[in-house]
Amino acid sequence: MSQLPECDDTTPLLRDDASSDDSQDEDYKSRWRSIRVMYFTMFFSSVGFTIVITSLWPYLQKIDDSANASFLGWVVAAYSLGQMLASPIFGLWSNHRPRREPLVCSIIINLSANIYYAYAYLPRTNNKIHMLMSRAFVGFGAGNVAVVRSYVAGATSLKERTGAMANMSACQALGFILGPALQACLSFIGEHGVTVKFIDLQLNMYTAPAILAAAFGLVNILLVVLVLREHRVDDDGRHIQAINYTAEESDDISEEAEETIDQVAVLTSNALFFIVMFIFAVFETIATPLSMDMFAWTRKEAVLYNGIIICGIGFESILVFLLVKIASQRYGDRPVLLAGLAIIFCGFFILLPWGNHYPKIQWADLKNNSLVSQISKATIASNNSMEPTGCPYEQTWCQYTPAIHLAQYITSDFLIGVGYPACNVMSYTLYSKILGPKPQGVYMGWLTASGSGARTLGPVFVSQAYTMLGPRWAFSLICGMVVGAIILLSSVYHRLIAFSVRHGRIIE
Repeated sequence: MSQLPECDDTTPLLRDDASSDDSQDEDYKSRWRSIRVMYFTMFFSSVGFTIVITSLWPYLQKIDDSANASFLGWVVAAYSLGQMLASPIFGLWSNHRPRREPLVCSIIINLSANIYYAYAYLPRTNNKIHMLMSRAFVGFGAGNVAVVRSYVAGATSLKERTGAMANMSACQALGFILGPALQACLSFIGEHGVTVKFIDLQLNMYTAPAILAAAFGLVNILLVVLVLREHRVDDDGRHIQAINYTAEESDDISEEAEETIDQVAVLTSNALFFIVMFIFAVFETIATPLSMDMFAWTRKEAVLYNGIIICGIGFESILVFLLVKIASQRYGDRPVLLAGLAIIFCGFFILLPWGNHYPKIQWADLKNNSLVSQISKATIASNNSMEPTGCPYEQTWCQYTPAIHLAQYITSDFLIGVGYPACNVMSYTLYSKILGPKPQGVYMGWLTASGSGARTLGPVFVSQAYTMLGPRWAFSLICGMVVGAIILLSSVYHRLIAFSVRHGRIIE
């Protein structure tokens, strides 16, 4: 077995003189080629999610006028619910079979579900249910995130891992940039677009992104099949096995790791990851309805402007990931996680409504007119020049809750764009280090399921709280949740350390 000293992902590994130089070079190159395929898989998964996120609400309104903001919460949550169910399954699968199998299967499911989403307008009834089901299947396919994280954790040494996880998160952030940017570009196709008759597809600003996401899925499958190879190293960077389910040595290591893992640290890490993902799910779900209510944006404006804003947050996140790698090396993973939570708190605190300016009330100029009862909203809304804008008067809080200013909205976006990526990458980097040298597929599956559970409950919570109580109560509750996460992290701070450090094999 080749002896590999510690290194980061930008420095070539030093070779053992007793081993073959060519073999050593090829193992190293193959390992990092495979890790980069995982980066691309995370990137494509991120694009596939964000490319439709800003148009979900207007698309839902267009295909089914019976859908409301509360149902939007369920549509957004369906993705995460599907991912929550799939993550442990794919994680367990990857522990006993080559990762290529669950990856290809999950990507095919994701690809098919995006095509289903593009045709959600076609049935004559229950269109919103078809949209809900398509997003659930897209999420089920995205359960491969657990496989991606477990592969990268197992294929990197302890010293390489923070950098590799940060790089993977940067690729995810690039996906968050490209997805909304592509959606913003495709918004110029318009709501009507063109009809491709031979496949009975209406290609417009809502369906084109899903078709493009399906095309990305095809590229991803080719990368996984042609490039990915199995690699696994221990915390010191020594190769353990070539294929994860054939080496007997890994079983011994797994049993030892299973007996000595700090389960309190594992549970705490899952809880913190749940809170981080819950908070971000709230943010991404409420962005479009909030901006339409507070700034009286039309559906097209909301898709375009929020796409630009999320694109900007993505660029910001990449810078944060670069700084996280440096800050983690200097101060450690835990202080960076704590600082990220504090910044998120500031972001939501700033978003609380204040002042004497109130939002424009939708239909305020018509609601006292006797003709309103004779004119349906659907009829008026069908005329683009008369699309209703502003805060719906059915939401009673619109009449007494101050409006959120655009400057507040932008500042909050900026702060959350700093805090969330720092918390995200530190959460699963710490988690992978706590687990140590065992195959991490199942554990990563549970972590992903924890995050997916948060992304399931977050949209439902915020759509209900926002619709019934308004932004003041919704964001105050989020601030309280962040404070709870800070208290939890502080109380178990001393236990969130790497497996090898805990057992004295490596000095932190």
